[in-house]
Order: sequence, then structure tokens, then C-alpha cells
Amino acid sequence: MALKQSTKENVQLGLENISLKNAISPKKQCVSPTITYQSANKVNNENSKAAKKIEFKETTSTFDPQLEPLLKENPSRFVIFPIQWPDIWHMYKKAEASFWTVEEVDLSKDMHDWAKLNDNEKHFISHVLAFFAASDGIVNENLVERFSQEVQVTEARCFYGFQVAMENVHSEMYSLLIDTYITDPSQRDYLFNAIETLPCVTKKANWAMNWISHKSATFAERVVAFAAVEGIFFSGSFAAIFWLKKRGLMPGLTFSNELISRDEGLHCDFACLMFKHIVQKPTQERVISIIKDAVAIEQEFLTDALPVEMIGMNCKLMCQYIEFVADRLLRELGMPKVYNSENPFDFMEQISLEGKTNFFEKKVGEYQKWGVMQERSKGENNFSVEADF
Repeated sequence: MALKQSTKENVQLGLENISLKNAISPKKQCVSPTITYQSANKVNNENSKAAKKIEFKETTSTFDPQLEPLLKENPSRFVIFPIQWPDIWHMYKKAEASFWTVEEVDLSKDMHDWAKLNDNEKHFISHVLAFFAASDGIVNENLVERFSQEVQVTEARCFYGFQVAMENVHSEMYSLLIDTYITDPSQRDYLFNAIETLPCVTKKANWAMNWISHKSATFAERVVAFAAVEGIFFSGSFAAIFWLKKRGLMPGLTFSNELISRDEGLHCDFACLMFKHIVQKPTQERVISIIKDAVAIEQEFLTDALPVEMIGMNCKLMCQYIEFVADRLLRELGMPKVYNSENPFDFMEQISLEGKTNFFEKKVGEYQKWGVMQERSKGENNFSVEADF
């Protein structure tokens, strides 16, 4: 779901007044389920006054887009064939094969489980959904405003175009979940406007939005930043929802979480692939700095602002899990690990395996559209138009 113009303007204005290091802790404003929705604007105004400007390290090295194969002028960008970047095209076909819609998710049994949750659990789930619903719009903002305009490779543009469509599906899914679980109209409105009403969400949104509007950040740095958004900012919340699956709760929510986490994993993998094709890469120190910033924000979000202990999870283990995910992302970016943390959640290891559920009992989140990937069977780098129809 694309950001409303008013929301975009408000967030961009907020960038002038928010500091990643000095912003006030959003703990009291986000944790307490007793906060009134009517007081949201007052809380947000106080938060803005207390915060200072975001300070990013300025890039010292020069970056010439015309030296980048991904960014230099491409007169053939208006047609797809012949395929020039088979690995990028393969990722697009992989995304296309995994297409789904919200109508495929059955929420009929969720309300029975929702009624059994305590207030803390309901508060946690609703606020995580609020963050997710807004964040997909921010990802799309970056794709439409920056990446799709900068990248001149047709195969990559195909992927970005399809990613925009899938982010819309994700945002619709999260909005539908909120609309289903939350019956109070004022509370729904409060959650749908989380970027403006929830300081803990505002902080994460501002970090991502600042990378979109950052004038001196290189394309390579922004690729890393949005790999962090989709690979780190979502990771802890995905794990928290999978924790509910381990408890056998909320089948519609947890199945949609399977589908969306799979999609976001693919989007993160694509960012890493794009990074590998970049010639003028940032320094190792710079990449690690961006990842560490994202880790710190995500750890604060799920252990201080909206602690996972509200649903019975261990905050220390959640911090460890986020570090584990960050190390994995760093390795995919060709960088060394910095945390050397083990995965503390055995259930997440199980989730990462290909689903084995009986398809006729419940669809699994690993399904692909039949025939879409068949064209790749002749070889990794051999493109064929002899796909099955």
C-alpha cells in the first residue's frame, strides 16, 4: 500500500528533528496497553520536540554511476530479450513463481484464538502488525522513488516492479489482519497511522525514510540499508509471530507470516545479489556500521519499546537472534561476522526448512506457481523459452 502524501510529508519533516542516538526512549509510549488513542498526537508532538536531527556519516569516497553496470545508461532497457543478466532474471522468475493473494489466507479460525489471548499478547500482535502495514509502504517508496529510477538493467527493473506488487499484497494482508482482529474503529485508525501515532514505529520508519531522501549516500550504501530493513527490521517480528505458531495459535496470522517472511527473504537475497554486482562498494567498516545501526534499532524495538516478553519470549534470546540474522546478512554481503551469535530459536530452524504440510490440509508457505521455474531446468545460465503452459 503506497504511503499517503500527507504521511510522506510528515515523515520527511520529522527527519529534520529525529536522532537515532539521542531520541527519547519510546518504551513508556509503546509498551503500556493503557495508552489512549486520543493522546497519540500529544505523545508524538512531545517526542518530536525532544528529539534531534539524524546524523549520518557522510560518504568520503566518490561514486560515479556511469562506472556501474547496473546504473549506466542502457538503450536496450525497454525490452526484456535477450536476457543479459541471467542471475537477476532467475530471481525475478523465482519471485513470480511465488505469487499469492490475501484471498488464499483463511482467517476464519483466528478470532477464536484472539479471544483467548491476554491483553499484553493482543497489544503486542496489533502493534507489530501496525509496524508491518506501514513498513511495506516505505519499502515501496524507496523502490518507486529511487531504485527503479536509478537501475537501468531491465531484469532488475522487472524484479523491482514485481516486488512493488508483492509489497502491496503484504500491506493489504496486514491491514486485513488489523481490520479483522480490532473491532474498535478508533483503535484501528490509531494502528493504521502507526508512523504518526506510535513513536516506536516512527523511529524505525524514520531510519528507513532517511535513507530514501539521503542526498550523499551512494547507491551501494542504500542497497545495504534496505537489505537491513527487510533482513533485520522484520526478522524479530517474524520470529515473534512464529512463536505463536509454535503454540498452535492464530493459523491465519501464522500462515500469512510464512508467506510474507518467505517473500521478504527473497527480497533481501536480491539486495545481496545487486550488491555483488556493484563495482564501487563501500568499505567493510561502512557496511558493518549500517548493519549495526539496524541491529541496535531492532533490538530496542523488541526488548524495550515493544518487548517480546509480553508474549512469553525471552528478550535476551531475541537480541541474540537478531545478531544471528545480522551475521547471516553480513556473510551474504561478503563481509565477516561481527557478533558470532548462534540461533537460539530451534523453531526458526524448523521454519527455515521447506514446508512439508499436506497441501490439501493447509497450503504451505513454500509453494510455487507450477511451470514458472521450469525454464531454468536446462542450466543455471541458459535461458529457454520452452516453458510448460
